[in-house]
Amino acid sequence: MHLTEVEEIRSQWLALLVRYRAIAIIRAPTVAVGVAMAEAAVAGGFRLIEVAWNNAQAVAMMEAIRQALPNCIVGVGTVLTAADLQGAIAAQAQFCFTPHTDPHCIALACAHRLPIISGAMTPTEILSAWRAGSASVKVFPISVLGNGAYIRSVLGPLGPIPLVPTGGVTRETVADLIGSGAVAVGLSTALFPPAEVAAGDWAAIKARSKELLTLVSEY
Repeated sequence: MHLTEVEEIRSQWLALLVRYRAIAIIRAPTVAVGVAMAEAAVAGGFRLIEVAWNNAQAVAMMEAIRQALPNCIVGVGTVLTAADLQGAIAAQAQFCFTPHTDPHCIALACAHRLPIISGAMTPTEILSAWRAGSASVKVFPISVLGNGAYIRSVLGPLGPIPLVPTGGVTRETVADLIGSGAVAVGLSTALFPPAEVAAGDWAAIKARSKELLTLVSEY
């Protein structure tokens, strides 16, 4: 794939991140619960929905969410191998997050014009992912790395690489992450507390979605 094609994929993906600023990460025990989680988040303002691929029902869940919420962008996360990625492509995922950087997966995703957001921790990994063609870079796990302070530290020498911190983002850290230069964040437990999901308290999750998006929109 030519560099111009990679830049086109990046440009389209970055426009979504700048517009929406946050991705709702769905990890659910059943398809019905996954759809309800997504609906609650979308009712609160989310439009980017990530379905964890390491779930036996991931394909069915993604299809059900896409059918229920046709105005959303639905992708997958926790993609580990090329075989996983091929499955996600076949299931028509609209973006793909990985917890690691795999140049082969990046090349495969780019060949299918699928935005891939590779996971990285260190400056070397972040730069390697970006140079290989990652549409943006997932900084993971951000709660272990130092949250906003880490984002500020790496962006200084690396320049304006679009970073999406994920892994332990909380209500207390979300605004600082965006303010520190992250283009967007991935939200899981902070958006979907297990007790509320188990109780089916979708009104509480809708309210939390609005609150979290208000925090990120300040920047």
